Amino acid sequence: MERAITGDAESFGQLYDHYIDRIYRHLYYRMGNPVDAEDLAAQVFLKAWNAIGRYRPMGRPFGVWLLSIAHNLLVDHYRAQRDSSSIEDVIIPADDSADPVALAEKSFASANLRQAIKKLKRDQQVVVVMRYIDEVDYSDIAAFLNKSEGAVRVILHRALLSLRGIMAREPGMLS
Repeated sequence: MERAITGDAESFGQLYDHYIDRIYRHLYYRMGNPVDAEDLAAQVFLKAWNAIGRYRPMGRPFGVWLLSIAHNLLVDHYRAQRDSSSIEDVIIPADDSADPVALAEKSFASANLRQAIKKLKRDQQVVVVMRYIDEVDYSDIAAFLNKSEGAVRVILHRALLSLRGIMAREPGMLS
């Protein structure tokens, strides 16, 4: 990290290798379009490289800093498209050996879950995606949102209760 901050491209390349999958997965889940997710992931690392000299941990790990850049780019992307939704339907890639019926059921369940997540409050959406899709620790989510770990746990608990209610009462949703 310290070498990357001083402009060492090889060290930054190692950070890229370590974090690219997490950043891409975060963007792909939120956008649902692999091409757009790849483009934004590249922009995240370009912005990070241009700003690496100004990075200071101050309680926020590097991965969380990258996720905040990704979040800001995602907001800008949707503003440019004048699209208020941030979690789109994702087509689950088919595995040649997979059962088509199982894939269809998984895709249906995944689409229903994304639709339910769209109905949550913004902070709840962010916490659910960061915790279960990005597999980010509570402390890092708290740093990202500038909230306490306890507050993040409460937000997640309320989000899960809301999701359960949404999926139970809405037609077509799985319970």
